[in-house]
Amino acid sequence: MLLCDTHVLVWLDEGNPRLGSKALQVMNKALAAGQLGVASISFWEIAMLVEKGRLDIQIELDVWRKELLQSGLFEIPLQGSTALRAGQLQSFHGDPADRMIVATAFENSATLVTADKKILEWNGLHHTIDASA
Repeated sequence: MLLCDTHVLVWLDEGNPRLGSKALQVMNKALAAGQLGVASISFWEIAMLVEKGRLDIQIELDVWRKELLQSGLFEIPLQGSTALRAGQLQSFHGDPADRMIVATAFENSATLVTADKKILEWNGLHHTIDASA
């Protein structure tokens, strides 16, 4: 299973060229197999970015989310065990959304697709794909 970081989900939806061709190919294959997921915290993070004017999505966010889920993407809800793990990540930076996403990857034995250098360079998560590749 692959788990999209928040920015990767946005890039995928936008067709953003910052999403590398190798990452896109792997993600499309996972989507077709029903193995491409997103942590529910990513939807919160996107809503916050829209509210702050840092991201523009042209349709209502609940409609946008439903369309993504209908396309085959699946949502992984935040569990209490995941929240606990997020709080206990050793030597990881303090961004709460990143912590929840990384913990979701751990809890679900998922490979995280991200271009976030802080996550890619952190030695605690071994199953990652650089989204820019």
